Amino acid sequence: MLILDEAVSAVDPETEARIQRAIQSLAAGRTVLVIAHRLDTVRHADQIVVLENGRVDAVGTHEELVTSSDTYRRLLGAGSGDDGQSAQRDSTRLIASRSGGTTHSP
Repeated sequence: MLILDEAVSAVDPETEARIQRAIQSLAAGRTVLVIAHRLDTVRHADQIVVLENGRVDAVGTHEELVTSSDTYRRLLGAGSGDDGQSAQRDSTRLIASRSGGTTHSP
């Protein structure tokens, strides 16, 4: 299992893309748990867990959460001011997982 907590929070988009490619290589055959505010970091995960005020608010894929979670849609809207790179930095966090080495290109 590979656990990443805000692994790309302080890097530019180009560096983030390089880090994401490296993570994909490391993820082969592993479950990866990613904790992030940046939506682009978790958008392609197998499952996303939206936490708000320390409680699970919603669980699903990006596509499922866009239609079912007001909190997730709010985060998408908050990120639109900076090209969708980050979610609102409040008490909401995203936890995403990829299992069995399934990888997705950003």
